[in-house]
Amino acid sequence: MNDTFHEKSNDTSSLPILYSLRNCPYAMRARLAIFKAKQTVLLRDLVLSNKPAEMIAVSPKGTVPVIVLANGKVIEESLEVMLWALQQTDPADLLHCHQDGALSEMLLLINEFDINFKISLEAYKCAKRYQEDNVAQCRAVCEQYIQQLEQRLTEHAFLMSEKESLADIALIPFIRQFARIERQWYLQSPYPMVRRWLNGYLQSPVFTKVMAKHPLWADEPQDVLFGAN
Repeated sequence: MNDTFHEKSNDTSSLPILYSLRNCPYAMRARLAIFKAKQTVLLRDLVLSNKPAEMIAVSPKGTVPVIVLANGKVIEESLEVMLWALQQTDPADLLHCHQDGALSEMLLLINEFDINFKISLEAYKCAKRYQEDNVAQCRAVCEQYIQQLEQRLTEHAFLMSEKESLADIALIPFIRQFARIERQWYLQSPYPMVRRWLNGYLQSPVFTKVMAKHPLWADEPQDVLFGAN
């Protein structure tokens, strides 16, 4: 059975272990890549206030996602987890492996959003949360990046081309956050292509499965299969 989650009683010692946090955008995009790659991992959902000792032992920095491979290798950054998954199997060609320079271009775009947009997004979230008087200014800084995406999506259905790519699933969780800060403003904003693109993900069966709730590992340490088997 493909694209499913369920508990398994058989031996799972050869499967990677993924420590994740359901609503963390970094963990979210790692799960998206693993799911799109049709990989299977043991999912251990957690809350940051109660980090499993097993995770801290292999990754003392204590952030998610963390994946522990069967050979003991630990991958601690979300983008590296995504690349690991898609380098194993990439049935939808999210890496655009037949297009020269495509991956480099994707990584440059992702890096720009991971660093510069993320800083602006955090400032925007804080301004709204604490009802500061510079919400509009903070939003305007974020809009410089949203406008880039709007332009790309005016030219083709996804960020890089007519096909979905690594860049799409890497940025979706952060654009989702942006859209939720001032919901009414966002729905009337001059970014119809971004809204179409984001809604396409949020309303998809894949996103529903990737965002499914599972028992917290600290409360109920059971092997939960995530992905495809």
